[in-house]
Amino acid sequence: MYLVSHRPRYLFLVLLLFSAVLPAWSDLDDQVGVVLVKAGTTFAEPCPDEVFLRRVYLDLCGTLPRPEETESFLRSKDPGKRSALVDELLGREEYADYWALRWGDVLRVKSEFPINLWPNAVQAYHRWLRDAVKTNLGYDRFARALLTSSGSNFRDPPVNFYRAVPARDPGTLAKAAALTFLGTRLETWPPAAQADLAAFFSRVTYKRTLEWKEEIVYSDPLASGELRLRFPDGGTVVARVGEDPRTAFADWLLAPGNPWFTRALVNRVWYWLLGTAPVEPADALAWAPGGKPAGAGDGEGLLAFLETEFRRSGCDIRALIRLIAVSRTYQQSAVRLPEGYSRAPAFARYTLRRLDAEILADAFTWIGGVGPNYVSPIPEPFTFVPDTERSIALTDGSISSSFLVRFGRPARDTGLLSERDNRATEDQALYLLNSNELKKRIDASPVLKPVYMLGAGRQAEQVRRLYFILLSRFPSPGEAEAAAAYYRSAGDPGRAVRDLAWALINGKEFLYRH
Repeated sequence: MYLVSHRPRYLFLVLLLFSAVLPAWSDLDDQVGVVLVKAGTTFAEPCPDEVFLRRVYLDLCGTLPRPEETESFLRSKDPGKRSALVDELLGREEYADYWALRWGDVLRVKSEFPINLWPNAVQAYHRWLRDAVKTNLGYDRFARALLTSSGSNFRDPPVNFYRAVPARDPGTLAKAAALTFLGTRLETWPPAAQADLAAFFSRVTYKRTLEWKEEIVYSDPLASGELRLRFPDGGTVVARVGEDPRTAFADWLLAPGNPWFTRALVNRVWYWLLGTAPVEPADALAWAPGGKPAGAGDGEGLLAFLETEFRRSGCDIRALIRLIAVSRTYQQSAVRLPEGYSRAPAFARYTLRRLDAEILADAFTWIGGVGPNYVSPIPEPFTFVPDTERSIALTDGSISSSFLVRFGRPARDTGLLSERDNRATEDQALYLLNSNELKKRIDASPVLKPVYMLGAGRQAEQVRRLYFILLSRFPSPGEAEAAAAYYRSAGDPGRAVRDLAWALINGKEFLYRH
């Protein structure tokens, strides 16, 4: 590593002492490293391969790695295997499913009250969202489509952005746009600025058709008079009769150098991947004088760097995700932290957090071989979902299950990130400890059955294979000895191996991202 003028790499040479093999250093890590040095600390150790594997599967695909995938990755001696795995996962169907789920939360994709998109529109909207993720539609084009589209809610899916709101007045539409694309709560802005933004949506009009539940969304071409519009940064424009003010807003939003658009997106993606954001809450950028987002304190340099890279990539979200996932910062250990590390800003590390409800539901489906019983309050087409459907692929926020509700799936009423509740609760703990349904799934698990069927005298192999299947690693010597002691005390090897599986599934290592 060489000393480079005007760059802070020389501050972190000491980090080479942490491990013989470090993830490749990046300019992103320079920005985080500056923050850590100011806090009087350093990066944590790099996480081991088995932790990285599980982490990146969960964060990119919302899915636990399968044993054969774990074995292939851990056996590989390729020094670039972590970057290669990130690239592979970004091309998988589960990536499209999981990130469409995340955008579905933000965009309030649900049939029922208070959004009332209705099933046909939900199906069209979700399909468009998933296709946008899968084809890596540029985020600027994604935003423009949602903000400026007109047409049928069935045949022009992006217009559902203007229907997935609790009310249809200009102020409510402006709040939805501000939250989604500016990453801010409009109600915290000065009243005059709120009114200015609402004016851009004052010509949005709705018209029903003869087809049941179909609705046309458009900009009223007959609206009288000119609109003198003021942008959040103080600039002005005039929308003449017949012109769509939403187009003017989209042009301003997507103009090169607009800090709102890029900052809101990179702040949110950082939060999705690392659990905390440079600006918290991650969808609450503050208004600053001059109509710009307020600074991010210690995270200002990081956000500015991410914004520049995001613009340079052509607003490529997949490239942004990759930039973060292959960084030294993302690959820090979340367990073995150096002394004083707790003083560092939370956004500069990977944050422990419980798995999303949908991920847990799918994990138990995989282990138990039986899916949940989904329910919907709407007896209409597209609301029946077979129990083979993965929860991360559900199209409609109104289709749910008792498990998803218990484990904090968002209602999708507001579009706020805080609607998803990943806090551990007593109700969840009691379910995991006492559920006969979960016990039956574990006892009859098609995934674990080959382990259960191992013959007498192969208890050590049973323990190793259970850990490998459920936690993507082998047990430590202490864990292996504790399991062997339980086998001896239990007296029934068949019961003991099922008890061990139950205990691992109830443990935080299984239930949490780490």
